[in-house]
Amino acid sequence: MNVYESKHPLILHKLALLRDSNTKPKQFRELVNELSLLLGYEATADLDLTSTQVETPMGTTDGHQITPTIGLVPILRAGLGMVDGLLQLIPAMQVWHLGLYRNEETLQPVSYYNKLPAQPTVDTCFVVDPMLATGGSAIATIDVIKAWGVTHIKFLALIAAPEGIAALQQKHPDVSIHVATVDAHLNEIGYIVPGLGDAGDRQFGTSD
Repeated sequence: MNVYESKHPLILHKLALLRDSNTKPKQFRELVNELSLLLGYEATADLDLTSTQVETPMGTTDGHQITPTIGLVPILRAGLGMVDGLLQLIPAMQVWHLGLYRNEETLQPVSYYNKLPAQPTVDTCFVVDPMLATGGSAIATIDVIKAWGVTHIKFLALIAAPEGIAALQQKHPDVSIHVATVDAHLNEIGYIVPGLGDAGDRQFGTSD
């Protein structure tokens, strides 16, 4: 299995606050940032290291450096809320943007923005989106990244539906999936239940 569902007490606590309908956009954004940092900490546990020597005030000691060059790909627009938390962990990460939105009738992703350079400049990509619902946007994004030339990819989401996980696993079984929690199911309009509603609208205060 390549699905890693967090059991960390801080993540579970903050996730409950995030779900609450009374949580306002400012606090919602802060919680997305905090959850992204915590989830990123877990998702980076297997990064490759190289040995190095470090000069301390008292002498020389062995140290380590992260080996891969990492790219962060937030799926616009909701994925933007996860960027700052992950950059706090690895400030040197490159950030690339792919814009996708879900057609509310077909539930299929529609691409409207791609700012990847002509040739890949990273070894590893973290694709981030707060919600993994149908899996369409995640699959489309990873399709683009693999065509770009990067094959070591991790997908990070705060909440996932079993249907989205299954779809992503079927299309990209080599991509590890790191989530704060797996919810029950999708409803008839493709929203995660119990979920938290539309993550983009709740972050940016654009709900009806």
